[in-house]
Amino acid sequence: MRQVTLRDRWNYAFDNYMTKGPIALIIGLAFAALTLMLVIAAFVYFADVAPDGNGRGNFGRLFWMSLVRTLDTGTMGGDVNSDEVSTVFVFSMLAVTLGGVFTVSMLIGVLSNGLQDKLADLRKGRSRVIETHHTVILGWSPQVFPIISELVLANANQKKPRIVVMGENDKVAMEGEIKERVSDTKKTKIVCRSGSPIDLNDLNMVSIHDSKAIVILSPENDDPDSHVIKTLLAITNNPHRRKEPYHIVAEIRNPRNMEVARMVGRDEVELVLVGDLIARITAQTCRQSGLSVVYQELLDFGGDEIYFKEEPALIGKTFGEVLSKYEDSAIIGVRSKDSVKLNPPMDITINAGDQIIAISEDDDTIKLSNLSDYKTNEKAIRNDKATAGKPERTLILGWNWRVPTILNELDNYVPKKSEATVIANVEDGEAVIARDCPKLKNQKVTFTQGDTTDRRILDSLNVPSYHHVILLCSDTLEQQASDARTLVTLLHLRDISDKQGNTFSIVSEMLDMRNRELAEVTRADDFIVGDKIVSLMISQIAENKYLNAVFTDLFDPEGSEIYLKPATHYVAAGEAVNFYTVVEAAKRRGEVAFGYRLKAQAKESGKSYGVVVNPQKSNMVTFAEEDKIIVLAEE
Repeated sequence: MRQVTLRDRWNYAFDNYMTKGPIALIIGLAFAALTLMLVIAAFVYFADVAPDGNGRGNFGRLFWMSLVRTLDTGTMGGDVNSDEVSTVFVFSMLAVTLGGVFTVSMLIGVLSNGLQDKLADLRKGRSRVIETHHTVILGWSPQVFPIISELVLANANQKKPRIVVMGENDKVAMEGEIKERVSDTKKTKIVCRSGSPIDLNDLNMVSIHDSKAIVILSPENDDPDSHVIKTLLAITNNPHRRKEPYHIVAEIRNPRNMEVARMVGRDEVELVLVGDLIARITAQTCRQSGLSVVYQELLDFGGDEIYFKEEPALIGKTFGEVLSKYEDSAIIGVRSKDSVKLNPPMDITINAGDQIIAISEDDDTIKLSNLSDYKTNEKAIRNDKATAGKPERTLILGWNWRVPTILNELDNYVPKKSEATVIANVEDGEAVIARDCPKLKNQKVTFTQGDTTDRRILDSLNVPSYHHVILLCSDTLEQQASDARTLVTLLHLRDISDKQGNTFSIVSEMLDMRNRELAEVTRADDFIVGDKIVSLMISQIAENKYLNAVFTDLFDPEGSEIYLKPATHYVAAGEAVNFYTVVEAAKRRGEVAFGYRLKAQAKESGKSYGVVVNPQKSNMVTFAEEDKIIVLAEE
């Protein structure tokens, strides 16, 4: 074994010192320059070679001369031109000047490299965010853009709103994409950081413990739910977590993982089951013309949304009495301490602590009208019973894992003896349907293998003979390839629809939001469903966690859902009535009316295809035979 020498120890110590960063290097250079100046000043002082008038016998003066020549190399020119200067003094000043050149150049290099390293660190987005009461989005996916857009609208009336996004992408790249896709952030500041949501140190970097809401997005990989559950563990089991409960909104893709996610998040997490949600929305919107517009109105922050409000003046009144108490807001349910009830029995009483659930333009627009005479037109009220619906035919084009869920959801709504036809280019489709849809009661399902982009196959199906068409994206192809097939099929369907006079509704899925913009909706019956509607819901729940219970009830076939029913079942056609009259007519049927759709405006996108949600109740409107009333009802 070789003996360690003094030189080895010196080299090792020097190497360690050089790796300590710019501050250590600057201190080292300063110490070296100071040492050089002291040595030269001492030499000149004791050698007594300084010229008269330049500090002879004055050590402080000689040290100052060394310092000046170290910092300014041009100062030495005066020494050379003087006849009184000795050669020893000149060479002494030359030594300190050369040392200064070396020291200053090294200092500039260290400062330059240090600045570049700091800029590189800033580009990495690894510095801690000093914010409070901000919204944190963990994960990076195409959903981040509509979520940010909606949160910006929700934060419009807040002071200094902040959104912090942490993903595993490059910070600068994330900021660039957000700036490109979210053009106007108004007064909301967007802060990006690069890190892993399952790393405790990275969670501290975005001040997770000081946030008002946390949104966890599913990553685009083969097992997104496990990543979401790990993130929930990192937040809720953090040794430095705050005492107050978190408000977390998280996506779950597979229903089998819901129970585990609930065990991890407990009461601190609101879970959104993406797959089932999209399937339910698809099943509901394909059957009712205009329902997709109603959902978008309720889920985005651009129009009227759902709010909660406690109103002491309503204590002791029945839910039926409350329905007409607001001119500019539509009451749809009641939230008690234990539960949320949409369209509860009309005779239930509002108790202390209960909150009404209202559709309104903003939370501060939910105000009692103080009217006593609603000018209800009793003569115009009708109570026609709904006749049994005729069997419906549904065509499903394409295949993904949601097909059985959609068929099971459709079976909850369609009349008996209905039919569903599935056309997809998969071999085991019939076996999967038989296995996963064993209890269908109202519809018969047939499966045929075929390419949905082939116009000859579409023409052979007699598509106009179907009432509803559902176009699904593939879960086996790459995202862009799947959307390309969906877009081709959608264009064929629209062409067939236009030639046949718009005889069927089309609900289609697309994965990439940019492709949804290419496939712009042409009418209310042409609806594109996908992760965007999930993003809208997540944004709403991030602002108010109790909305999750409302949306769960709203999209669940059990209980009350949104229906568009013939206006003539409620009021006389051709007679002007105010909406108080419609509300009263619906109340007598055990339903809540909160809007209508006018058939005459069904093709006007600027008028929301005739859909009006939360109209002013005193305004007069005349309904035609084909107009609809938007209600919450059990069937």
